[in-house]
Amino acid sequence: MLGFIGSFYAYEGLDLLLNAVPVLSQRIPELAIILVGGGPEEERLRKIVQDSGIEQFVRFTGRVHHDEVARYYDAVDVMVFPRRRNRLTELVTPLKPLEAMAQVKPVVASDVGGHRELIRDSETGYLFAADDVTAFATKLEAVVADACDRRRVAANGRRFVEKERTWDAVVERYGAVYEQLLRNNRPAQLVA
Repeated sequence: MLGFIGSFYAYEGLDLLLNAVPVLSQRIPELAIILVGGGPEEERLRKIVQDSGIEQFVRFTGRVHHDEVARYYDAVDVMVFPRRRNRLTELVTPLKPLEAMAQVKPVVASDVGGHRELIRDSETGYLFAADDVTAFATKLEAVVADACDRRRVAANGRRFVEKERTWDAVVERYGAVYEQLLRNNRPAQLVA
């Protein structure tokens, strides 16, 4: 079971996932995809599913209450984040892959800047060339085929989150930066 939990925006690249289904379904007979959430791209994504005749592989849940999210993480084997390359995805670090890593789920993500900040390929997750359906399908096929490696990478992802992305770790890292900025940029004295 491949899964995505989040908002359906064009930059998320969910159309890439759906466009990979015809190839993946031939290579992974038990393929199932669950898309949890909603957003401006939902209608277009549903149309892609219908027009491609891949309804038997893809399930849309719609938006779910936060209390139900853990149940979907439990059902998914691999979380996918096929973000497209653009200014936003190069600069903004997404939270959803971190959430998946904290749930000890292997993550397959495009190699945009925000993902590269979180994921070391084949160590804390898996990266593929952004906007490349073939590279995405190839990476997914390899990840699905090796359950032992998925477990290793998922465990490494969890350790990364525990070590690097807790509030204490973030505050420690950024606290020093803010203190330095404050020392170097003291407010000017007001003249009355």
